[in-house]
Amino acid sequence: MSTKNKDCIIKNTTCFAEHKNRNATCQKTSCRNWMSHKDSLNCAIIGAEKGKWILKDIGEIFGVTRMRICQIEKEILKKLSDVDHE
Repeated sequence: MSTKNKDCIIKNTTCFAEHKNRNATCQKTSCRNWMSHKDSLNCAIIGAEKGKWILKDIGEIFGVTRMRICQIEKEILKKLSDVDHE
């Protein structure tokens, strides 16, 4: 694929839809949905479409342990619970 075609803007679509259609990993590390995970084409949106993830898989993506992901999850759930009670 030439650079001209690769960088052109395609109307009525999204970057993650185009990566999925072309089965091409995203290289735009500045994107807020970018993550280093080849199986999800480096895209959190595509990864989320694949369904539920286990804590071990999430930890591998971010380079932390399953236990650390569990701790983060508990912290987030507590914060969400605190917001509900305000």
